[in-house]
Amino acid sequence: MWYSFLNYFFFVFHTLFTLFNIVGWIFPATRKWNLITLLLTAFSWFILGIWYGWGYCFCTDWHWQVREKLGYHDQQRSYISFLLQKLTGISFNEKLVENVTLIVFLISLVMSIWLNIRDRTLRRRSR
Repeated sequence: MWYSFLNYFFFVFHTLFTLFNIVGWIFPATRKWNLITLLLTAFSWFILGIWYGWGYCFCTDWHWQVREKLGYHDQQRSYISFLLQKLTGISFNEKLVENVTLIVFLISLVMSIWLNIRDRTLRRRSR
């Protein structure tokens, strides 16, 4: 029962977190939080990834542990590949998915940094 709840929780939380990483920079009210979530993601992928493997995501790791306890053995290298397969029924090339994920992440990070700096500069000028 508890693991079933956690499985659904991770599906919802991780998917919303990912979507927020992608589009959170668009909305002025969420830009600071978006930058924080993108930096958390970068920390997991690139810093923790030194020890656990490139692109390591602690959220994915925890979700896979929960799914193993539930008897699922359908884990993939990336959560995005897994999510795409679950949503569409199509198994996309994992390397392609990883590359597109990285490109979208980097675009989102650059946009978030740029807009946060721009917003801060505009606020200072208006004082």
